[in-house]
Amino acid sequence: MAGAIHATGLVKTFGETRALDGVDLDVPEGSVLGLLGPNGAGKTTTVRLLATLLRPDAGTAVVAGHDVVRHPDRVRLSIGLSGQFAAVDDRLTGRENLRMIGELYGLRSRAARARADELLDRFDLTGAADRMSSTYSGGMRRRLDLACALVVRPSVMFLDEPSTGLDPTSRLMLWDAIEDLVSQGTTLLLTTQYLEEADRLARDIAVVDHGRIIARGTPRELKAQAGGQRVEAVVARRGQLDSAAALLARYGTRAPDVDGPRGMVSVPVDGGVRLVTQVIAALDAAGIEVTDIGLRRPTLDEVFLALTEVAPRDTSRTAVGAGAANEKE
Repeated sequence: MAGAIHATGLVKTFGETRALDGVDLDVPEGSVLGLLGPNGAGKTTTVRLLATLLRPDAGTAVVAGHDVVRHPDRVRLSIGLSGQFAAVDDRLTGRENLRMIGELYGLRSRAARARADELLDRFDLTGAADRMSSTYSGGMRRRLDLACALVVRPSVMFLDEPSTGLDPTSRLMLWDAIEDLVSQGTTLLLTTQYLEEADRLARDIAVVDHGRIIARGTPRELKAQAGGQRVEAVVARRGQLDSAAALLARYGTRAPDVDGPRGMVSVPVDGGVRLVTQVIAALDAAGIEVTDIGLRRPTLDEVFLALTEVAPRDTSRTAVGAGAANEKE
């Protein structure tokens, strides 16, 4: 598939802060890339460069077939963008905000009205459609902002932490809308702090730290990098914790982790469910009683922490985010 987003060596500095330090991205058409990273890692700066809101100091980027520096107007006509904070006009109603966006993008008045009505219904805003948006709650403003970004059915969509301020019901509503959009061929670059969101929506994930891509892969591949499967056992008697750890060490690919307060032993393994059966039998034969035992994969939260903790840190420069007014993640 052709790349809907292609960036090579993107660099952006703010004073002494190097917010991006050579970012490469390639996002195929019709796919979803999740961009994860700690606060100040460079996620929002990346989005702003690709959406033509900032100009890179070095590197190149092509979005929807157009160079972001040479043809920014063409890029803007091809994308939808929802930033971290709702950007709606408080002096207009929800319906008027949506119609205005449609007409600015060249929709005829009738088409703009029809699209506004469709999006108001999708984001459960029909009942408040004719109220001034200044009267909307934070969650309602966020939903209206997302609806505005979808007015033109863009070929490429940038969502910068779209779930911020949404309640669980609204978040699920948003995820359904995103999945529907992608199913129609839209390419999506998503930054998020909700690891569950990335796990559900993104086929591919790039982890950013200190302005660099430090890991990339599917959620399953990244979880494997963080240790693959683990056997976890909770002992009934704390006095048997050391014995349980010694026994599980025989089955692990690395030394076990022992959580004394919880009475838990956890060890990375390579063997699946069959291995758990063997461990249970061995614990029973050794007279070690457990109250719980199971096999699980690491969560994306654990992947995120593991990757960003081991990433090399450049202490010779200011930490990203400390002085970058434009990087508010």
